[in-house]
Amino acid sequence: MASVVALAALAGLALAQAEASPPRVVSLDFCADQFVLALADREDILAVSPQADDAHSALRDQAVGLPQLRATAEDVLALQPDLIVRSYGGDARTLAFFERLGLSVYQIGFAGDIAGIQTVVRDTARAVGHADRGDALVANMDAQLNAPNQETAPATLYLTPSGTTTGSGTLIDEVLTAAGLDNATPGPGWRSLPLEQLAQEAPELVVTAYFGDQSAAPDGWAVARHPVFQRLISETPRLDLDGAQVSCGTWLLADAAAELRDAVALREAP
Repeated sequence: MASVVALAALAGLALAQAEASPPRVVSLDFCADQFVLALADREDILAVSPQADDAHSALRDQAVGLPQLRATAEDVLALQPDLIVRSYGGDARTLAFFERLGLSVYQIGFAGDIAGIQTVVRDTARAVGHADRGDALVANMDAQLNAPNQETAPATLYLTPSGTTTGSGTLIDEVLTAAGLDNATPGPGWRSLPLEQLAQEAPELVVTAYFGDQSAAPDGWAVARHPVFQRLISETPRLDLDGAQVSCGTWLLADAAAELRDAVALREAP
């Protein structure tokens, strides 16, 4: 009888350990790749998206050597993952097919602000079986975002490779504010470059986020031929972020804020 009880206890322990084991995951798009690469063990990553090692993927170096898969039912089913992680990858038909088969699909939540990103990081970390890693990333974000800023707040214009900028109410605006910068673009949301405003009042600083050699060249923009833009670029101090830091709503936005803060402090140092 004792041996039966002992065997049952061992079986229960094995089951508990199996249930506690992190899932084997696949990632369907490059934003999901960032979370999977940062939070899951490499041996538990069955595959990432074909864009995981592209220039706009911040953790591209960690993706090297991992299998890649298209966001199709056939490719995913062949790997038999425990968890499918997505941000936008996979069309409605494919996702419906996964649902009919009872496959576990984790949808990374949309975050409209820094606090939302921290919630998404924690939730995703739990989903891939490493809640402690999510907590660590959030703690690091807090440390970077709450660091003291320089005394001055330069009026700053943010520029994308396509020649657009952003005002208040966006993640980039939060990054600029966290870095101790004053967003020079009036009004909320994303918009075309306000050339008339810039002709009257130029910013003190320009922040760009390109993707190295693969980024759209500024001289290819239609707006880049405008004399106001040409004067802005030639005469205004400029700080360049790696576009991969801001291509998805992740903890890397806190890194971007810290880099900008440090760069401004260095410029202002006597």
